[in-house]
Amino acid sequence: MEFCPKCGSLLAEKNKKVGCVNCNYKSKSKLKLESSEKIEKPMEIGVITDKDTDVFPITNATCNKCNNKEAYFWTSQTRAGDEAETKFYRCTKCKYTWREYR
Repeated sequence: MEFCPKCGSLLAEKNKKVGCVNCNYKSKSKLKLESSEKIEKPMEIGVITDKDTDVFPITNATCNKCNNKEAYFWTSQTRAGDEAETKFYRCTKCKYTWREYR
């Protein structure tokens, strides 16, 4: 990158001639422009496995499929806001999921 010796402005190339865009100074040398860019490797996308998703609290609930006595549970508002929320259960042994309305 070169600058004008008269006004200090940046020299630019126009019609294969190098000159100042501010004061019309003409340079006899050729303009050398160099640029560089550092390309970083993108981050890897993590994959969530089924074992990583079981972060819910455990409660005493009997599974209808395998009769296990423990299940993960969580609640969600599945109906109107003035109605009770729905409680979901997932068996810790066979991963069967069921819900309970209140």
